[in-house]
Amino acid sequence: MEVVAGGHAEPHLQGLNHLSLNLGILLALTCAVATQLGFLYKHRGANAAPRVDIRHPLRTARSLFGSKWFAIGMGVATGAWVFHVAAMAFAPLSVVQAVLSTGVVILAALADRLFGFEVGRRQWIGVAMTALGLLLLVITLPGQSGAHSTYSLAGMLAFEGGMLAIGALLISGPRMGAPDHHHGIMLGAAAGVLFGVSDVAIKALTGLDGPLAVLLSPWLAVTVLASIVAFYASARGLQDGEAVPVIAATSTAANVSCILGGIVVFGDPMPSDTLGIAVQAFAFALVCVAALVTPPPMRAAEANARAA
Repeated sequence: MEVVAGGHAEPHLQGLNHLSLNLGILLALTCAVATQLGFLYKHRGANAAPRVDIRHPLRTARSLFGSKWFAIGMGVATGAWVFHVAAMAFAPLSVVQAVLSTGVVILAALADRLFGFEVGRRQWIGVAMTALGLLLLVITLPGQSGAHSTYSLAGMLAFEGGMLAIGALLISGPRMGAPDHHHGIMLGAAAGVLFGVSDVAIKALTGLDGPLAVLLSPWLAVTVLASIVAFYASARGLQDGEAVPVIAATSTAANVSCILGGIVVFGDPMPSDTLGIAVQAFAFALVCVAALVTPPPMRAAEANARAA
């Protein structure tokens, strides 16, 4: 009888893992759509609000939320965040990012069809290259089962510290002499990196036992801090740049950060063969080139104005 019970237990466990994976994918797809929709609403609202001034965070937050469209966008984004957390609780981080990588294509379609933004040919090329790069990046990661929430403390400290430093560098780019027309994209990328920091910390929190363990975890503080800074960086970036390039930079930076976090922190396996490694290197290069192909915000805005 024990052998029979054991024989039935393994298929049952595999079925649960498969159900968990499918649910995680569905939640991540819902998150991808809601995230891009929220960003587009926030872009419209941020440009109707006074300029973001981090020296006065409370006044800036009140001004932003005083804009109807920004408040709607934040509501949608909050719903997307709930779906994201739920997806990470049911599926490996790399699988969730595979689904979220479709967000840049969803962004361009929503911006073009529903929000009336003129998406130029070079922007469509940049979006397509970004989507292809992210897709190649995630499909070359070996398959996994289960939520995969265990992590390396050393890897977590190194990754989160490094990403926070990169985010701070991108935010300070304008003060370091970066060209004006790149400010929006740099701030968008900074927000994406910091959202990635928050997501990796949240993934670690999903593996803890009970609410008390979550409240006492230092990763909760990291999640809150990174999210707050990302909020202001994203809002200012949406004011300084055009919707599609800035939001695409945010989404791509968040995706790449989470994929790296899955590998460095949670031990998601990398390809073991030369072809897989080569494809991943090509995918990273493709994402970087896409950022150069996409027109900077100011030039794109001028081109759209002429087209209109």
